[in-house]
Order: sequence, then structure tokens, then C-alpha cells
Amino acid sequence: MIEPHAPAPPGSPPSWGGSGGPGTPPLPPTRGAPARLPVRPATGRFLVLAGVFVCAACGLVYELELVALASYLIGDSVTQASVVLSVMVFAMGLGSLAAKRLRRFAAAGFGAVEAALALVGGSSAMVLYAVFAWTGGWGGMWADGPRFLLVAFSLVIGVLIGAEVPLLMELIQRVRRQDAGGAVADLFAADYVGALVGGLAFPFVLLPFLGQLTGALLTGTVNAVVGAALVLGLFRRDMSRRARWLLLTANAVVLALLATATLLADDFERAARHAVYGQDVRVAVRTGVQEVILTGDTDGRPLALFLDGRLRVGADDGRRYHEALVHPAMSGERARVLVLGGGDGLAVREVLRHREVRRVDVIEFDPELTRLARHDPGLSALNEHAYGDARVRVVGADAFRRLRTTPTGTYDVVISDLPDPGITAGTKLYSQEFYGLLRRVLAPDGRLAVHAGPVSARPRTFWTVDATLRAAGLRTAPYRVDATATATGDAAGPDRRTAVGGHAPRDWGFLLAARRPPGPRLDPAAPRPHTLTNESLARDARAASRTRIADLPPSTLVHPRY
Repeated sequence: MIEPHAPAPPGSPPSWGGSGGPGTPPLPPTRGAPARLPVRPATGRFLVLAGVFVCAACGLVYELELVALASYLIGDSVTQASVVLSVMVFAMGLGSLAAKRLRRFAAAGFGAVEAALALVGGSSAMVLYAVFAWTGGWGGMWADGPRFLLVAFSLVIGVLIGAEVPLLMELIQRVRRQDAGGAVADLFAADYVGALVGGLAFPFVLLPFLGQLTGALLTGTVNAVVGAALVLGLFRRDMSRRARWLLLTANAVVLALLATATLLADDFERAARHAVYGQDVRVAVRTGVQEVILTGDTDGRPLALFLDGRLRVGADDGRRYHEALVHPAMSGERARVLVLGGGDGLAVREVLRHREVRRVDVIEFDPELTRLARHDPGLSALNEHAYGDARVRVVGADAFRRLRTTPTGTYDVVISDLPDPGITAGTKLYSQEFYGLLRRVLAPDGRLAVHAGPVSARPRTFWTVDATLRAAGLRTAPYRVDATATATGDAAGPDRRTAVGGHAPRDWGFLLAARRPPGPRLDPAAPRPHTLTNESLARDARAASRTRIADLPPSTLVHPRY
């Protein structure tokens, strides 16, 4: 509750000195001197706290926007959130110290800080995306350009946010002096409530309805308008005419830049998308889960599917990834099959080649991806219209939650076609607890095939998945296949890398798991794959085993190891 103001104690500093006469610019008020307000002190105090509320909401939106965009562009949301928040909190301390020198000019100083914060925070998403799109493929020092820029934005925004509190504290005391404890409590109450509103507005309003670029620009616009209105409307008599005009001009320039960027945001996004994915982008949609980009399949160009910047499917990958994932697990009883992930339908395509399959359940977290795989002409042709088969049933759900309610022994085969384990959002689907659930839903002689990331590039991750499966009570057999580069130089598959500036894996690593020791082999009665033989599987299994890292701990929900 915001407490009422208290009268100044006896012996407090005298009130401010008036101007020297008509036409004389007002002197900067001495610290602690009451401001000459155009409204009653109670109204002025309410307006200052309302400004605190709005500025706090904008500040938190800037933080969340940096975390969200960096997680999409760079990956590993835990690391990006830790970097942004830690650097920003540190910078806020620097900003608070720096603001001590501005308290004599608190009104003008606060106006300047808000104008700078609106420009930097509002444009941060667009600048970060531009650097990623147009310089991310340069290599060398530029390969880490988005990371350095992320730290720079976090530092600058943090300094500006940190400078707000001392200046607002000075302004609210000039409205009507009260004891320091009460003023701090009121200020931080408005600040924290504003942060709550900003934190909820970002994921539920700004991101889904406006997107990251327009949402950040609109937030900067609100920030600039409120900051300028508070200073020029409430504290204009505390500033010289020159200071007022400078502040008015600066805010007009900031608002003009933000408005121009907002009008051009759609054109900018299209140009940046073409810089990242090429000129033949056919589908670009942000679902409630991820950004889905579909390119090619026109004028002879190969089809490619990108999910959050990672090349997921390439039409010229020679089926190698999906055949290696599916066919070794299909050697044995295979009437009931579960596919985890694989919304593109290509793993389902390989499963349906086996005539003995009676039922295929697909658990895909993003229903928009399966809808695209079902209806897009190019992608549905690539998966051979797998979702049109009557044996296939698609469930849009979280795989972990769904498996907790699945009866024991439901499936003969489980195919885990999930994102790379190094992607933070997917680590729980590579945990000991998750593999325990999969062991429970497998039939006694059932097999589980897991994509476990590239063996050569990240052997520790691969063998951590192996250790986790073993900790869940399963026996494992590792194998790998050489990755096939697409026309863009990347290898299709769920391994982590971005479409720009990333490094394609040299191989794909897989683990075949069961209650009894499994062996990666092909069923001679099954359709013959295009790219696999028993000899190549045996050779690939030996190659994977030579990279083994022993005695690794398993990954769990509370202690992820990837």
C-alpha cells in the first residue's frame, strides 16, 4: 500500500529559491527543494508513481525480449537468460552510481535517460536480428557478433534502467518531502507492480500479437512518450528553456526513428529472412512453439524445412538420417509404433514401409508443424502423404506429460525423433525420468531408437544420453552414420546449429535401446532401405564405440548434464 506523504521534519532545508525576475531562466533547484508543479502535490506524486510503473514495465519487456531473441538466434535459453540478467543487474548498479551526479538536474536527467532507453531498448531486437542475419555467416570474429552485441545491449540497457531509480527518488521528494523509508517503499511498490505487468504482457500480448520486433519498438515508443510527458508536463518549470527544447527535440527524434522502424518492420523482417534462408522462402510462420520456415520446392530448388533457425529437413539428404533412425529399431515385432517429435512426417514415412505396422501414434508438441506436413504440397510429397494413412494418429501434446498416462507395454517400437539434447527446452526429454517412462510403455521385447546428437562433434553429449538410458534400466547399442550435406552446405536433421554461422555435423549419432542387449541390424523380411545395409550398420556401430567416454553420470530433471 502506498503510504501518505509526511511533512518535512523541523530543520529541513529551506524551499527553493525563486527566479531572479521576469524573463530570467530558472536556476536549477537545490537538492531537496520542492518543485514548482502545475498540479497539486498529491496529484503530482501520483503521476510520478504512475511513470515509475510504466517505466518498470518497459524495462522488463526489454530484458525478456533480449532473452527470447537471443535464445532463438543463439540457442541455449538458460545460458542466454543468465548472461542477460546477470549483466543487466550488474549494469543497473553502475547506472545507480552514475546517476548520483545527475540528481541536481533530476528532471532533465531523467528525461534524457528515458529518451536514450527508449531508443536503445526499442531498437535492440531489430539491431540484434540484423547483425545475426547479415553478418552471422562471415565467420571469424563476426561469428560471435550476436553474442557480443547481446552483452553490449544488456550492459547499456541495465545502466539506463539503474539510473532511473535515484532520479525518480529525487523527483518524488521534490513533489513533497517524506521520510526516506516511505519514499523508497512507494517507489519500489510501483516499480515491482509495473515489472509484473510488463512480464505478463510480453508472452501473452506483445509476442503473440505483435512479434518481437514490433513489440520492442512499441514498448520503446510508450517509454519515450511517458518519460517525456512526465518531465515536460510536470517538472518543466525546473528546467531552463534550452533544456526543455533539447529534451523535446531528442524525444521527437527518438519517436520518429521508432515510428519509421515500426512501419518498415515487416519489410525488414522479410529482407532479414531472405538473408538467412535465401530468396525462395515459401512459408514463414511463428507458431505458439517455434518459427517454421519452408524454402525451395519451386523452379527445381530443393525443399528445406527450418525450425527456429535449425535446418530440420532437406529434400536432398538422401533419406539417410530417417532411415538410420527408424529401420534398425523395426527389426522384430512392430505392430504398434510410437513416434516422438517428427512432426515433418519423414520418420512416419519410414515406419509405414513395414506392412506389419497396424498403428502409429505421433506425439508432436507443435500441431502447426504436423498441419503443414499434412497440407503443404512439397512437404507432404516428401513424406509421401504419411499423415493421410489411416493407421496414423497424431496427438498434439507434451511427450513427458502424455507418457505418464500411457498404459504399460503399449508399444513394440518407440522412435525418438526429438530436437538436439543441447537445446535447453528439450533436455527433459533426454532425462533418466523420461527414459524410465519410455521403458514402462515398451512391450517386454520392445525397442527404442534415440537420436543423440553428432558423435564426432559432441561425443560427451552422445555418451551422456547412453549413460542416461542405462541408468533407466535399458541396454544400449550405439551407431552413427555420415551426415549428408544439402545444397546449402548444412546437414539436415535435428542437431543444434543455426541457419547462419553454424557448423553442420559430420555425422548423426543414434542409440538403440531395449531391456535385453540390442544389436543394430536390418530385418531381412522388411523393405530394403536406400542407404543402409547390415555391413554399413556394423561398421558404423564400431566407429561409434571407438569414441566412448566411460563413467559419465546420467542426466536427470533436477541435474541436466547436456
